[in-house]
Amino acid sequence: MTNVIVAFSKPEDGKSIRSILVKNGYQVPSVCTSGAQAIAAAESLGDGIVVSGYRFEDMLYLQLRQYLPDYIDMLLISSPSRLEGPLPEGVTFLPMPLKVGELLNALEKTIQNRERLRQRRKKGPRERNPEEIRLIGEAKALLMERKGMTEAQAHRYIQKCSMDNGSSLVENARMVIRLFGG
Repeated sequence: MTNVIVAFSKPEDGKSIRSILVKNGYQVPSVCTSGAQAIAAAESLGDGIVVSGYRFEDMLYLQLRQYLPDYIDMLLISSPSRLEGPLPEGVTFLPMPLKVGELLNALEKTIQNRERLRQRRKKGPRERNPEEIRLIGEAKALLMERKGMTEAQAHRYIQKCSMDNGSSLVENARMVIRLFGG
């Protein structure tokens, strides 16, 4: 079970979020009212998620994200008007006013993404057979010829499509061949 740290500058907000999470089966070892407390709590965990507000007395959520270990994700709950630019990596945004169902769905999705990443790292890259290598090479050649890409750009394009679609490099290579191959 993934540990969840709740961090809000107002103690009553933190207690409310904690109560919702505990009622729904999540472990909440810490409720923090400052960024420094959240960082200390996160460093004592091996893995987890920080559910956080936008501002603390000692820092903003951006600084908190910077100081959190890489193995900790952040679920930011804030007014959309406060956000400027793209969110940093490892941060998921939930708008205020908060809906309990949205909080639970976002938390579950974040946990599933972390688990998927952990499984991928465990497995490591697998060896491709000659047919798969040929398909990827053919798709890259088509992208280079039809779209004027370099080999590196074509490879990155196929990789990005794979990540966006949740499919394999070979599946996306086949799609490129179908689209551009004759």
